[in-house]
Amino acid sequence: MPDSRTALFEQLPAELEIILPAPQQSFRWYEHDYPYALARWNHHPEYEIHLIRKGSGKLLAGDYMGAFGPGHVALMGPDLPHDWMGDLAPGEHLQGRDVVLQFDGATLLGLRKTLPELGELQGLFERARRGLEFTGATATQAADLLEHIGKADGLPRLVLFLQLLDTLGAAPEGEAKSLASACYAPALDAVSAERVQQAFDYLQRELTGDIRLSVIARQLRMSEPGFSRFFKRATGHGFIDLMRKLRIQKACRLLLQTQMSVVDVCFEVGYINLSNFNRHFRHEMNLTPSDYRRNSGPARAASGGA
Repeated sequence: MPDSRTALFEQLPAELEIILPAPQQSFRWYEHDYPYALARWNHHPEYEIHLIRKGSGKLLAGDYMGAFGPGHVALMGPDLPHDWMGDLAPGEHLQGRDVVLQFDGATLLGLRKTLPELGELQGLFERARRGLEFTGATATQAADLLEHIGKADGLPRLVLFLQLLDTLGAAPEGEAKSLASACYAPALDAVSAERVQQAFDYLQRELTGDIRLSVIARQLRMSEPGFSRFFKRATGHGFIDLMRKLRIQKACRLLLQTQMSVVDVCFEVGYINLSNFNRHFRHEMNLTPSDYRRNSGPARAASGGA
């Protein structure tokens, strides 16, 4: 049942998290320790499946507050504020506490015209808008699938993801509990969300050009230092870091899907210096652009080599 203590969080707007799946992946999977910078009262337009491996504490989801412990599995719907607040002793650190899977449900359902079976997910996604907590055999099976997804690549990874969604969708009534109340309306900071969206639109629109922090700061009537602090606090990413990530994501797609040379890809994604491009690419992908293309398995034939 909703807990009155969540009134504190209803007065505190949830922070927007920007989610960037890795290149050539349709959803994001990661694990993290606790405490963790992004483990906070936040929301995002993506769905999130969350596993707690260890530790205990309180889960907040909209106006719901309840206990969680090891093996806890939950599905959060779009823009439902949530946070797993751990009970820690002073100085305690839990390594690998959380497994997180985030995906774009609207895009997935948009494939129903060609893959009508995906329409079966509609009910699960609708119920997830209030948050769902899973128990029993469903939670056990879902946790196992989440762990296996983290070790998989390519088509097997996608198959496991669909198995996970099927498992959650088929949960018996006693193993799936709605969290937030039916009348809950999130208190999101509309002004901050609009500013973040404007900054993100500017990044996307000018990604291959001369992006300047001063330009977007001026558009939002903020100082450059003030905008930098705001964007980092609101999204968890530095503005320039996010620009680099988006450019490298685009470079990865071009390396895998076209026959463009590495030099041409460098210029196409907005770099004017090949050494900077190579350095940033290695920072993001732990590989050089040529090695990334060479080690991309089946995509190699489509890329035409480095």
